[in-house]
Amino acid sequence: MGGTLYHYLKEMLAEEESVAVATIVDAKGSVPREVGAKMVIHPLGRHVGTVGGGCGEADVIRAGLDVIHDGIPRTVHVDLTEDISMDSLGVCGGVMDVFVERWDGGREAGAEEGGE
Repeated sequence: MGGTLYHYLKEMLAEEESVAVATIVDAKGSVPREVGAKMVIHPLGRHVGTVGGGCGEADVIRAGLDVIHDGIPRTVHVDLTEDISMDSLGVCGGVMDVFVERWDGGREAGAEEGGE
């Protein structure tokens, strides 16, 4: 059995990589994952975990790469009720909000030397 998402996150941060962590914070209707499900988005594509796959997850990954770049957290609204989704075999029919934030490797809060 492989490591947990947190194990992989710790390894990535130890390599001093900045990554984005996406967490489902709200869900209504039928969605592929529950509130609290997480995904680590790595700038080189070494993602870990899932928030549901498909087009919605692709939007979350794009947002995660933006968050890694600019450091500004954002919430992605994933609508799985749209007409284009209804033509897919993996239709869920719900909506969810996914909060995406950057985690910086190798730099813990308050770990810098020096004072005021």
